[in-house]
Amino acid sequence: MQVSTEQLNQMEQDAFVALLGTVFEETPDIAKQVWTARPFTDVIDLHQKMVAVVEQMPLSQQIDLINAHPELGSQSQMADASVQEQASVGLDRISPQLHDRIQQLNLTYRQTFGFPFVMAIKGQTPDNVMTQFEKRLHNSRDHEIKTALLEISKIAQFRLHDLIKP
Repeated sequence: MQVSTEQLNQMEQDAFVALLGTVFEETPDIAKQVWTARPFTDVIDLHQKMVAVVEQMPLSQQIDLINAHPELGSQSQMADASVQEQASVGLDRISPQLHDRIQQLNLTYRQTFGFPFVMAIKGQTPDNVMTQFEKRLHNSRDHEIKTALLEISKIAQFRLHDLIKP
């Protein structure tokens, strides 16, 4: 169900958080905090204010947000939006060999950085995902934290556009 910005601005906090609490992967506190920044002029304004909340978080909470994201190609329980995003790229229908390769990369990445590989995969191909996975393994941890937060911001933007009418 899509809502307009006007409807969003009129929502009580509980309804607002219920609608937007999963935009940043099951981190409803971001929606709760941004509710006080109403009114929003449009979805871009809302997104910028949500990202500002994330940027103001202590590093430990930013790491928690990164850790809230599922590993790519995982068979584990994940948010509906993550299931749909991974399915849209075909990660739910990959060959056993590619699945094994992704699982090995997931393990290596988590051992290297201490959190899962996060990428806004909407509109990507499995080959693009694999290229980014392998390329980003060579980055520093600080660089990967910044990259993961940027990717999370992109994911949130896609999700907000799915929820809010233009």
